[in-house]
Amino acid sequence: MSRAARLGVFIIATLAILAAGIFIIGDRQYLFTSTYRLKAQFSTVVGLDAGAEVRVGGVHGGSVRRIDLPNQPTGKITVLMDLRRSTHDIIKQDSVAAIQTEGLLGNEYVSISFGSAQASNVRDGDTIASEAPLVIADLIKKTDGILDSSKVAMDNVTVVTANLSSISGKIDKGQGTIGSLINDKKMYTQIDQATVGMRDTMTHAQAGIADFQENMEALKQNFLLRGYFKKRGYEDSAELAKNVIPALPEGAPLKTFTYDPKRLFDKVDTAKLKNQDSLREAGQFLAGNEFGIAVVVVYSGMTGDSQKDLVLTQARAAVVRAYLVGNFGFDDAQLKTLGMGKKSGVASDSGWGTVEIIVYAAGTGVPGNQQAGIQNVAHP
Repeated sequence: MSRAARLGVFIIATLAILAAGIFIIGDRQYLFTSTYRLKAQFSTVVGLDAGAEVRVGGVHGGSVRRIDLPNQPTGKITVLMDLRRSTHDIIKQDSVAAIQTEGLLGNEYVSISFGSAQASNVRDGDTIASEAPLVIADLIKKTDGILDSSKVAMDNVTVVTANLSSISGKIDKGQGTIGSLINDKKMYTQIDQATVGMRDTMTHAQAGIADFQENMEALKQNFLLRGYFKKRGYEDSAELAKNVIPALPEGAPLKTFTYDPKRLFDKVDTAKLKNQDSLREAGQFLAGNEFGIAVVVVYSGMTGDSQKDLVLTQARAAVVRAYLVGNFGFDDAQLKTLGMGKKSGVASDSGWGTVEIIVYAAGTGVPGNQQAGIQNVAHP
């Protein structure tokens, strides 16, 4: 082989190696930057692709490494993210990942919120909580439904307008009672005199109702009665029945978390949380695992008034549920409450009782009629 041919082969081989190196380096983002990996699970990723941007507090902080499909139809899609080491002190165990879109029709990216100062740091490979993404197609379907309903309403308005026009014509001609009233001044005078007394009576009645409402509002603001409501962590006991179920599902639970109310709540007779961090283990389990239904079950001790203890346990169950739903990404329709009041045999410290979060396997449903539990809620 001639010298020129050898030189040509050398140049071509060098260019091939250079091109391969460029492709390899381009495929490995943050090749020369220290990173760590986090995971988040979603029911749908709405078009998110590998290599998409990850923003922490709105600032670029990493990229999507890989997107893995679940092994079962009921599973969730796992998104693996590589993040810069500089974000490690900002992202905490209570941070939440969400899939968002640039503008209305732009590219999808993952947004991670800042964690709280008291939360612990995430570790390499941890799974953080997530929230369901906004799907534009679903919004368009809802908008179409609203437009269809508006069209039906406009058609109804047209029919009503035609009927009103017909009635107005009859009144102008003096037909019917209203027509006679308008066109016969004598009848109008008689009716007007009769209604004067009725107006006076209604005025006094309305004044009485207004005074009664003011008195009731004053009673609620009274420092004695106001303390009765607020020191228990609720003001409207009707809110306690929204997620109540009549009984626990049958079968063995998938997982049970047990808590001492003395560590969770401020006082023995209150539903105000003071140590929410102790519920994080249960919240992360609900966010990161498939389950059918979970129930927050609360018991009181055997001391104190039975009716008040029943309402207090229902209030505590509702407060624990609200915290878990508000801070961890899972379907809130799967989390129910059951305030049991007193229960003999429950270990208690001066009537504190116990709190349990009982998780049942996928496929477990709500036993009986959910509304049946509403009648058990006592109103203070």
